[in-house]
Amino acid sequence: MSMIQPEPAGQPVSPFVLPVTQPPDRETLAGWQRYRLTRASFQPAPRLTLADYRRLSPRRKALHDLHRTATHVNLPLLETPMSAAVDRLMRFRMQNNALKTKASTQSGLMVSGGGFQGKTETVCDCAAAFEDFLRDLHQELNPDAVAGTRDLHAPVAYVQTPVTAKPKSVCEAILDFFGAPIARGATLPQLCRLVRASLRDHGTRVLILDDVTRLKMHREADQDALDLMRGLMSMNVTLVLVGVGIRQSGLLTGGHYDAASGQWRFLPRKDGKSYFNDEAGTQTDRRFDLIDLDPFRYDSPARIAAWTSHLAGLEDCLRLFHAEPGMLTTGDMPEYLFRRTQGVVGLLERLIEDGCAAAIDNGTEKLTVSLLDDIHIDLRDVPGRDPQAGEIPEVPQPPRPAPAYKRGRNTVFDDRGPASSSSAS
Repeated sequence: MSMIQPEPAGQPVSPFVLPVTQPPDRETLAGWQRYRLTRASFQPAPRLTLADYRRLSPRRKALHDLHRTATHVNLPLLETPMSAAVDRLMRFRMQNNALKTKASTQSGLMVSGGGFQGKTETVCDCAAAFEDFLRDLHQELNPDAVAGTRDLHAPVAYVQTPVTAKPKSVCEAILDFFGAPIARGATLPQLCRLVRASLRDHGTRVLILDDVTRLKMHREADQDALDLMRGLMSMNVTLVLVGVGIRQSGLLTGGHYDAASGQWRFLPRKDGKSYFNDEAGTQTDRRFDLIDLDPFRYDSPARIAAWTSHLAGLEDCLRLFHAEPGMLTTGDMPEYLFRRTQGVVGLLERLIEDGCAAAIDNGTEKLTVSLLDDIHIDLRDVPGRDPQAGEIPEVPQPPRPAPAYKRGRNTVFDDRGPASSSSAS
């Protein structure tokens, strides 16, 4: 990419500028609201023909290349058959719980899947859309506001499970979202009361706990933390747990699958322990829907067609001058891309993103197998991911060609000089 040169007089400057703020921190109330309001606000680069591009000044060319790169690293969240199923179930669960008026434990939802499969983005986008609906329904007001108070309305709260989760640290993470003051040396019962008050006073209807499989069920503190999370279900919120490989993580230990309702049921603890001292909540078993957000498959005509359709959607978002129709969907490219990513949408986006940057840099302006063969995906240093919890998947890399065998030189006729005196006799 060339350096940006001064703009000649009389030519308008491209409206695109680099973002001046960091991506929204969804783990705070202000950050979540900024995410909700701006999640679809990015404007991709305009589509220019190569002839139009060549007529631009050097500065405007550089700005347009920068805008194209930003477009490729901010690809929209495309719906897949798997994410559509998660979205549908989650919408039904949130809506049904929000309409309940009886005092009973509300059913929750567990969203499972591998790393980089779009679980967090799918869940957050669905929850943000639900909050948009609630705010529009109530004219931006909290229908359950406490008289005489001015608490901010927060229909959705998003919290990441601490890496070393304990009941107190989980409570503190929830309170940090609301910016609630935490007294130094507060006991667990005091923290639980603060959590209850924050969820109630802010009108929270949905609580998302991400990376929940960081809990290790062989640790007693983690078992207590999970019991606390289940106890949150008696607080009139829809609890959404998101994690990698929930079925194999041990989180379902102590529960049983109810074929009649299609839900996992968890009975109250035998010792009657409840962090929230909610007797009504302990009388009803806690229920979860469990749904898997799987990667794409490539083992049937229907699944191959779904994969190809997803590639077509990505292809339509790219801004490469020599990209021909079918660049990602014809020939060996669909099978190649599946082999490189195993159908994981996050790995696919990373491969396409890096490939487009290379295509712009070297001037080829299109994606080819030979170009993508030189792209290696390295996820070892991705921030905010816990490899021990399976949050970083295995990344297939392109096979490296074996080094060419070099035949040794024939030395039969080499002149090795006169024989040594010891051998001359």
